[in-house]
Amino acid sequence: MKLIKAFKHALNMVRHSKLRSWLTIIGIVIGVASVVSIMSIGAGLEQDITSRLSGMGADLSTITPGFSKASGFSHRMPSGGGSAGGATATDEEVVLDRTDVQVLKSIPEILLINTEIKGSAEVYYLGKRGAVTLTGVDQKVWAQITTLEIRDGRILGPADQNVIVIGGRLADDYFEKPLGINKMITIEGGSFRVVGILDDRSTNIYMPIQMAYQVLDDKETDIYDSIIIKIKDEGEVDYVTEKVEQKLMMTRHVTEKDKDFTISSSKQMEEMRSEMVSSLTTFLTAIAAVALLVGAVGIANTMFTSVLEKTKEIGIMKALGARNKDILAIFLLNAFLIGLIGGIIGVILGYLLSGILPALMGGGGITGRVASAGSLVTIESVLLSLSVAVGIGTLSGAVPAYQASKLKPVDALRYE
Repeated sequence: MKLIKAFKHALNMVRHSKLRSWLTIIGIVIGVASVVSIMSIGAGLEQDITSRLSGMGADLSTITPGFSKASGFSHRMPSGGGSAGGATATDEEVVLDRTDVQVLKSIPEILLINTEIKGSAEVYYLGKRGAVTLTGVDQKVWAQITTLEIRDGRILGPADQNVIVIGGRLADDYFEKPLGINKMITIEGGSFRVVGILDDRSTNIYMPIQMAYQVLDDKETDIYDSIIIKIKDEGEVDYVTEKVEQKLMMTRHVTEKDKDFTISSSKQMEEMRSEMVSSLTTFLTAIAAVALLVGAVGIANTMFTSVLEKTKEIGIMKALGARNKDILAIFLLNAFLIGLIGGIIGVILGYLLSGILPALMGGGGITGRVASAGSLVTIESVLLSLSVAVGIGTLSGAVPAYQASKLKPVDALRYE
């Protein structure tokens, strides 16, 4: 029997068992659609993280007081005071000061150094008060080192004093009326002019660090909450980070056991996020694969039922000269078609879901990141899902097909 003829027989089996075939196909569709949509959303998240990494500055590292083994946020915060000989590690006081900056300036691989202090400040504008986060930055280098984007106005310049850059939400809807460029706002009793509005949804305020020392009463001059360094060669981030760590440990008179500072980089943080997303995607894909296994059981069940229903027909075909391999081919092709049809529909549905789901997700956390990142349907995920669907369909039908091919014509013709 020619392959084309066997294919026609298999197609007729699918068409004449519409309800059972489609119920079986639905199991494959659900599994494939789940796998495609999850893999696509995961790929979109990874692509978003990669683009954020390039936008956040992979050549930037941040030094904070207090040591965290996970290179995250510090658990010991500065509490003022400093000495010309460098900050020391004590339970009461862990700080970054001018001596640490001098050490960093001696490292030739570092291009720029930005010192920052941060605190809460009360703002007043047109009769309304509020508390916001205020960050003091070194305006001489901030424009060259920050990854924040300006929506309106300009960034802080080297000669700026009583001027600020504010977050997008603070400008648009924090107060009763919008706070625009060149408007004056009162911060802790002092007046400041807005020269720039960030392209974000924050209520943050950025001002020259010397002015921030005057506004934030709990901050002492030349004591910093963090130091951000920009490395000349992005490819040397790990090397320079290690060099900075060794130099600071020497000047601060600490060892690995009692280290009192943390160095973290955007590159490290985004790589950690990427690994987390990859692990989550793998986990969710594994769960979705369970639906494919359910579909495989459905195909096997359908094929066993088809063998029982068509026992007499198998006997007739064998009596007319059909060989075992012809019967095997018919039933295998039947299973193949069920897997293929389910796979194609599943890929289409998965593609649609991968576009719809991110739009339906909002808020913060992982759902907010999914919503902003969208999805990315890759040819690899499509081919993988189709291959798995067809493979599962064919393998599920292998045993029933083999049993059908081994039926004896006499027994088959007698079957009622």
